[in-house]
Amino acid sequence: MSSPNAESTAFRSALEVIRAVEPRVAGAIAAELADQRESLKLIASENYASPATLLAMGNWFSDKYAEGTVGRRFYAGCQNVDTVEALAAEHARELFGAAHAYVQPHSGIDANLVAFWAVLADRVEAPALKRAQARQVNDLTEADWFALRRELGNQRMLGMSLDAGGHLTHGFRPNISGKMFDQRSYGTDPATGLIDYDKVAEIAREFKPLILVGGYSAYPRKVNFRILREIADSVGATFMVDMAHFAGLVAGKVFTGDFDPVPHAHIVTTTTHKSLRGPRGGMVLCQPELAEQVDRGCPMVLGGPLPHVMAAKAVALAEARRPDFADYAQRIVANAQALAEGLLQRGARLVTGGTDNHLAIIDVTSYGLTGRQAEQALLDSGIVTNRNSVPQDPNGAWYTSGIRIGTPALTTRGLGTAEMDTIAELIHTVLSQTTAGANADGTGSKAKYVLDPAVADKVSRQASELLTGFPLYPTVDLT
Repeated sequence: MSSPNAESTAFRSALEVIRAVEPRVAGAIAAELADQRESLKLIASENYASPATLLAMGNWFSDKYAEGTVGRRFYAGCQNVDTVEALAAEHARELFGAAHAYVQPHSGIDANLVAFWAVLADRVEAPALKRAQARQVNDLTEADWFALRRELGNQRMLGMSLDAGGHLTHGFRPNISGKMFDQRSYGTDPATGLIDYDKVAEIAREFKPLILVGGYSAYPRKVNFRILREIADSVGATFMVDMAHFAGLVAGKVFTGDFDPVPHAHIVTTTTHKSLRGPRGGMVLCQPELAEQVDRGCPMVLGGPLPHVMAAKAVALAEARRPDFADYAQRIVANAQALAEGLLQRGARLVTGGTDNHLAIIDVTSYGLTGRQAEQALLDSGIVTNRNSVPQDPNGAWYTSGIRIGTPALTTRGLGTAEMDTIAELIHTVLSQTTAGANADGTGSKAKYVLDPAVADKVSRQASELLTGFPLYPTVDLT
């Protein structure tokens, strides 16, 4: 383990080098650290990577082209890239118990695109090639190629609706996935907010999707992946899970058995930041039958790999294999549940009435607010969250009726359940003291709000005082 002095020296030296070329960039980097140290970060998709992970991204690997995969590159001189990519994939396989890991995706959407096209290549393209007795698509006649293109663009996907907690990349029209697939959604029970698996099965039988997608970005409960796999099998669908949000809970063995997607899904995608606490990037895990297609992510949908980010992924995944990561994952959930309970005791209304994972959704209509009003009022008070839709949201996806809160970042800083109750009090204070504002003509506004600056200032000071006992990057001193 490196010494605090070594880490401080590394970051100070890096800033000095940057400052000599563009001091404004060096200033922005230092300011970002200062801002993060002072912020009560409750954004469920954010975390704090370790100094080792951050430093692994700033090196000579950034200069190397490495299209292809380990041992099969389209550029010479990739032996060191092979080392870090192989290490990252090895750590991923061992950490998640996966048969195959592909660590090149640059983001979560890239990982999903690799997965989608791997399934299309396996389920649609490969049979077409076999029928045409062709080895690859370049060998097809113009007529056969035209027919294959039409078939590739005429497939169906079934995933969780956006307002119920699904993600934009699961087949929705504003995203490229919605332009690729004929998509339909399953929602949640209006009374409980929980997934109705019988209803999912009913929709799947009627719609007959090629791909059934499990996973979420704003659903506060566990998902039974065994049942979803059974539904997929019953209609001949490939079962894909996007675990970007809760990968750290899978890695830390909080989600096991029916709630661990890796043994049940044909293909699993994830980001490597969020609850996994690595660099910003993506990853795909899959069963052996899809490995060859997944490894064609570049050039299928990806540009050249980012070897410096793969190096950071290898470091972060190695960290996640340590015993203390499992303790961290358990504390994430304990903190989320404590925060949810603290809010409920103060009269807040939560989607599904609580949480089983790292996040909770506050329905802020009970405070007479939209999500946008609540988000900004909290930000003014030193509490960073993001607005989020609730099931059947009357305010739509821009203004929303909810606030999503999560505990991975604050858990990394060391805050515990006692601090979560304090944070619940701060959140409730802000929301209960905020009122909806009006436009200049007196009509209601979904964006404007009124909050006494004295209240915002007091809460901000309380949040800052709370964080003083839990310093961020205590081993890094830039002074």
